Amino acid sequence: MIRPTDAEWAVLDVLWAAGASGAALGEVMDALRPVTGWSRNTVHTYLTRMENKGLVRIDRAAEPHRYHAAVTREQCAREARQGFLRTGYGGAAGDLVAAFLKENALSPAERDRLRQLLDEMEV
Repeated sequence: MIRPTDAEWAVLDVLWAAGASGAALGEVMDALRPVTGWSRNTVHTYLTRMENKGLVRIDRAAEPHRYHAAVTREQCAREARQGFLRTGYGGAAGDLVAAFLKENALSPAERDRLRQLLDEMEV
């Protein structure tokens, strides 16, 4: 189960932005400092803990070590959506959609797209 904390999402955002080349510790630290104020040790601790959770992969053959996201943004987002659906709506997707639609106006284009999706699902 992939369930990053808010702080882990921030770290992953940096690693996703770094792409396939990954990022060195200093690069991750520099990207996070304006947002979090974390020290080098804190960033390193997060990265190693996230490796243990399967969220980060560390290339120790590289010098300096390179850090890579071991999960995709979509994997994390999917798990977050499913967790929210289970927790907030007891797994009832229709109730979630109905609540959202009552609280947020859709543009005509969004309504058309929603109708198309529902038709494709044969709901």
